[in-house]
Amino acid sequence: MLEPFKNEALTDFTVAENREAMEKALEKVAGEFGREYPMIIGGREAVSTDKIESKNPAAKDEVVGIAQRGKAQDAHSALDAAWKAFEGWRRTRPEERARCLTNLAAKMRERRMELDAWMVFETGKNWVEADADLAEAIDFCEFYAREAVRYAAKQPVHPFPGETNELVYIPLGAGAVIPPWNFPSAILTGMAVGPVAAGNTVVVKPASDSPVIGAKVMELILQSGFPEGVINFVPGSGSEVGEALVTSPRTRFINFTGSRDVGLGIVERAAKHEEGQLWIKRVAAEMGGKDATIVDSQADLDAAAEGVAISAYGFQGQKCSACSRAIVDDKVYDAFLEKLIARAKQIKVGPTRDRANWMGPVINRAAYDKVMSYIDIGSGEGNLVCGGEASADEGYFVQPTIIEGVDPKARIAQEEVFGPVLSVIKARDFDHALEIFNGTDYGLTGGIFTKNAEKIDRAVRECHCGNFYINRKITGALVGVQPFGGYNMSGTCAKAGGSDYLLLFMQAKSICQRI
Repeated sequence: MLEPFKNEALTDFTVAENREAMEKALEKVAGEFGREYPMIIGGREAVSTDKIESKNPAAKDEVVGIAQRGKAQDAHSALDAAWKAFEGWRRTRPEERARCLTNLAAKMRERRMELDAWMVFETGKNWVEADADLAEAIDFCEFYAREAVRYAAKQPVHPFPGETNELVYIPLGAGAVIPPWNFPSAILTGMAVGPVAAGNTVVVKPASDSPVIGAKVMELILQSGFPEGVINFVPGSGSEVGEALVTSPRTRFINFTGSRDVGLGIVERAAKHEEGQLWIKRVAAEMGGKDATIVDSQADLDAAAEGVAISAYGFQGQKCSACSRAIVDDKVYDAFLEKLIARAKQIKVGPTRDRANWMGPVINRAAYDKVMSYIDIGSGEGNLVCGGEASADEGYFVQPTIIEGVDPKARIAQEEVFGPVLSVIKARDFDHALEIFNGTDYGLTGGIFTKNAEKIDRAVRECHCGNFYINRKITGALVGVQPFGGYNMSGTCAKAGGSDYLLLFMQAKSICQRI
């Protein structure tokens, strides 16, 4: 019997014992750099002639590890293995499926500091962000385990004289899981174990910027009791492995998190019926945002500056939930901006192996160049009042940047930057702030700082986004507490970590028997 779900507590690094443990883990992991990691297809290791070198974005010439660059045939072989495993897995009792997920959570707890350390090196997360990533992965395992059991229980249907009726949920089949690099343990794990908890099997194509962490998670999956082929692991390019998985007539569903353009391409290609395909492919897609925080004239400006800064610059702004627009009432605009600039200047940037560095590098050269190009664009559309400095000599470091006086329709206020760049936009009044908030193609996260209850009520009703926060940061959604997913070009509102999530990977069957 599973105990009620409870979110995993974060590690307190102000405790000397925890700091020492993390330092040891960092040293251990650094000693393992350069190792090669295989694909896993049907429970067996496989290699490719081509490789992916994963490098430390804080020390760009340092090879963290080497993954396989799988081919289309590897993707097809993995789908074969997944379908073969599906025949047994779909008949496995939900309690047994749940046990595999809770086993995985336990393995993650055992190797927590080590997994944290891999994220520090491979993606540039600071200690706290890395630990929160791993805690979320654990939460997904524990939460979806309980959800699998809940959905297997008797479902309510209306009684009808002379008949017995029931509704049961059955899995879809074998699917593709295509996670992003920015939450390499949490999102990869959640996107894989959710469908698997529901009785499906999957092929995971990890992001090419974080394949080593994916491989480390896969190592634990193989130790957690999942039958061979239930979860398969095939790194490779999106243009080859991803394309093969998306277009195959044997792919039943696609679970994707990433950019808008890639997500829309997947939706388009998945909609095409391929020869031999027996179903309409189901797609769950989370595709980014242009998230905003409204700072009202009746806000606590110190709290607002803190919340906006943490939301804008946490993990270098490389979150789809990051605050990239601050919409500020004209009455408090200057006072808020002054406080925000002062808070941003307190942030220390550097290699996150050093706990003192709160902001690390952006993920790679392409990301660095993109961020810098948007700083140039934004500097022409508004006033650069903080940051803008950057260096790619050792790693890809960009200072927290603020561009104020931005027009709501400017490119810097409309396009997703995915970096530590914040636009500050002046609103004439509260009505204007609401209009600006909804004036993008996205609708993922947002929030408001105000002491006015009536304005809070209006913002809750009128701000069109999937996750809305009041008088706090707009990042850090908790599994089971704040189901995550948004509207419009932010995706299909999958609500990861919510009680509806497993339904995306199941279908309902109604059974009627005449008495």
